[in-house]
Amino acid sequence: MKKPLVGIIMGSSSDLPIMSKAAEILDQFGIQYEITVVSAHRTPERMVSYAQDARSKGLKVVIAGAGGAAHLPGMTASLTTLPIIGVPIKSSNSIDGWDSILSILQMPNGVPVATVALNAAQNAGLLAAEILGISDDKIQDKLVKYKEALKVKVQIQIEELEE
Repeated sequence: MKKPLVGIIMGSSSDLPIMSKAAEILDQFGIQYEITVVSAHRTPERMVSYAQDARSKGLKVVIAGAGGAAHLPGMTASLTTLPIIGVPIKSSNSIDGWDSILSILQMPNGVPVATVALNAAQNAGLLAAEILGISDDKIQDKLVKYKEALKVKVQIQIEELEE
């Protein structure tokens, strides 16, 4: 079995319905990943260990989803030089998701987190594939086909509307 290239982490298992969308995209592109719960607030030692060990485990990108105060992506980014993709999640205690969005988006200079839209784990998976595709022609070819399929889908919609 191949080593995972992408780590998918989330603050709570309640985030899994959203974060599984990143996994589905990675599956579609044949990209190995691992997925687990790493809470910045409830298991800070686990978060530190995960972030510090990610590179030595062979990970190339980490997708981190969190709701509410949403410190997981930023704190993970502060502990590694790997690219971190943050997924703000509208949680049960959220302020319409804005708390999560701003917590992930408003990182200080020097600690970047690529941030996708609220609940947009699918885009996080695609961004991870694009990052990996820079140095992997097989992934790049699959991305080209994926985007072509999107274009065809829209063209079909245009034709159906014009009828």
